[in-house]
Amino acid sequence: MPEETPQNVGSVAASPRSPLHTRMVEWAQHAWRPAGTLVAIALTLLLGWGVVNGRHGLSSWQRQRAQEKRLQQEIQDLQKENDHLRHHIQRLKSDPDAIEHEAREELHYARPGEVIYTLPAAPQSQAQPPSESK
Repeated sequence: MPEETPQNVGSVAASPRSPLHTRMVEWAQHAWRPAGTLVAIALTLLLGWGVVNGRHGLSSWQRQRAQEKRLQQEIQDLQKENDHLRHHIQRLKSDPDAIEHEAREELHYARPGEVIYTLPAAPQSQAQPPSESK
């Protein structure tokens, strides 16, 4: 009769649960890699979506960049307009011919003895003749 060692005693006592326990351990050992891979893929996809569509993602960055370009262009246009108006004001302050030109064009002033003729405004849209169909 074989001697009962503590190893044999433990395995005999655990033998009714042993097949289920070993199957669970084997399943866990085989399933952790695919499950871990699925979790890693899901986290990667979630992170990628957040980078592209998130609050501070690429799409938001592109919208802000386009808005920045529009605003920079608007600033440049306003600066040019300001420079033009400053130059115009300077001319009006110092040049009598510019003052006269402004008075004649904008205010319709005339020198004594001059006659100003005002022509009617051109019609904005004329009716187009109907096209001939063949």
